[in-house]
Amino acid sequence: MEYYDQARYQPADADNYEPLLSEKDQTSVDVDSPLPDDLTRDDVTLPSLEEPELARHYVRLSQQNYGVDSGPYPLGSCTMKYNPRFTEDVAAVDDASVHPDRSGDSVQGTLQLQYDLQDYLGRIGGMDAVTLQPPAGAAGEFAGILLAEAYHEANGEGHRDEVVVPDAAHGTNFASAALGGYDVVEIPSGDDGRVDIDALEAALGENTAALMLTNPNTLGLFERNIEQISEMVHDAGGLLYYDGANLNALLGRARPGDMGFDIMHFNVHKTFATPHGGGGPGAGPVGVTEDLAEFLPDPHVRKTESGQYERYTPERSVGKVHGFEGNWLVLVKAFAYIDRLGDDGLSDASAKAVLNANYLAEQVEYDVPLGPFHHEFVASAGDQDAADVAKRMLDYGVHPPTTKWPELVDEALMTEPTEVETKSNLDDLADAFNAVAGEDDETLANAPTRTTARLIDQTTAARNPRLSWHDLD
Repeated sequence: MEYYDQARYQPADADNYEPLLSEKDQTSVDVDSPLPDDLTRDDVTLPSLEEPELARHYVRLSQQNYGVDSGPYPLGSCTMKYNPRFTEDVAAVDDASVHPDRSGDSVQGTLQLQYDLQDYLGRIGGMDAVTLQPPAGAAGEFAGILLAEAYHEANGEGHRDEVVVPDAAHGTNFASAALGGYDVVEIPSGDDGRVDIDALEAALGENTAALMLTNPNTLGLFERNIEQISEMVHDAGGLLYYDGANLNALLGRARPGDMGFDIMHFNVHKTFATPHGGGGPGAGPVGVTEDLAEFLPDPHVRKTESGQYERYTPERSVGKVHGFEGNWLVLVKAFAYIDRLGDDGLSDASAKAVLNANYLAEQVEYDVPLGPFHHEFVASAGDQDAADVAKRMLDYGVHPPTTKWPELVDEALMTEPTEVETKSNLDDLADAFNAVAGEDDETLANAPTRTTARLIDQTTAARNPRLSWHDLD
């Protein structure tokens, strides 16, 4: 296998440094402003570049980066997948550019799309009502925690102050519960990588507000005892919360609502191929069963008897968790994706997600202690350091997996290829894994060597971050 893709990386001995615009040609421009003198400068120094040089600067920077348009992004659990361009086209139509504060009568098409998306998501998740407001998966978790709190308060059980979370759960589960004011009760996973039933029974009690669970879990394993788990939580008076990060493994085949979940959030970036990451807008809709619908955030969208669509405030709403109806254009893309694929397409997507994960797991030479899997798998780097393995994979032109977690697997390499990757791409990923598996410790310890940014001192970077390019002076 080649060490790097020429289109992506330059040879190690090339000058990969791309100067900042401020380091290129500059010119001084006089400033004429009506503002007071103590708020202005007499002149300012700006880059002075012709259009070709400016274009090439940003293209060169883009070639040094990696994203879903470059290749597979199999960062287990926080996976991103290719975003089809037709959804971008739909979101770019003139009629989608609607000011969020316009009257309901003047934006019936906008409200209808929101209503239909609420319906789509409700049917996909087995939920009775859905809010589109939360702007990301973690924000959806927090909204779900607020809903659980409101539900227990309304039932005179505000004393419930504990949320149970498995040790292999996403870190945002712990954070969302704590941010909501709850004490987090962590329970260990069993030897099979699933919920330890005895530990769960010991953790549940009269103070339990909810159990936050991902199914399939972060090891790629389906919770076989989910009906028993649901019964245990409900018998204790708690609610069952579904982290929707791995819903792409179940589309068209199983629904959280049918398993007994009361609240769930949807990660539309992985499940329905909307953009994710980089600090930009996201979406994390939340679905609930009928008993919790009256607590949904304000506003919600409903259809009147006359066939009109309107915004309304649920009877015991927890209030706003984001502005207006959420990140509208991200929701448009999610709607377009679901509408284009339909029932058969969504079911096919989940089948390929599971197939791809299991195929890749069979091809890698690292030990894969658990399985069979759904959407992702966790291999062990064994005697190698997982973080070094990840850095070395960059030299092979592929994005590495998540490392060191879940801790149930030693030196974990957590990988999710998603359904969009071809067999050829999976074979390339396997080749990268296997090439690194055969390398010596010294090679791994010095990696990466063929990327624009070489090996860095992570400890110093974390403790003394340079938050501005001015720090480079």
